[in-house]
Amino acid sequence: QLQLVESGGGLVQPGGSLRLSCAASRFTLDFYGIGWFRQAPGKEREGVSCISRRDNTTNYADSVKGRFTISRDNAKNTVNLQMNSLKPEDTAVYYCAATVGVCVLSPTDFGSWGQGTQVTVSS
Repeated sequence: QLQLVESGGGLVQPGGSLRLSCAASRFTLDFYGIGWFRQAPGKEREGVSCISRRDNTTNYADSVKGRFTISRDNAKNTVNLQMNSLKPEDTAVYYCAATVGVCVLSPTDFGSWGQGTQVTVSS
């Protein structure tokens, strides 16, 4: 079974940057569409970004467009989420997940999930 591990979360001031990574062992992430999702306390899990499995087409939530960038590093077998110009409302637990289907920002379309990494944006 595909197991995903997120890293790179932490505490950052508003306007700062963080880079999250999603890694897998024993499986090649390039075979999967990989999505990043987040869940803030008391809120539903929402899609942030996704990169497709074939042509690496990317997709972003409107709230992060122009600030976040998703990319693959096939040499390291990771999918990264570069987050710039962070805002307090970006505070959440961030999860990566994998799909063999179409890469959309819907959590129900993803079958394998990591444990999450906390991102806190606060002064």
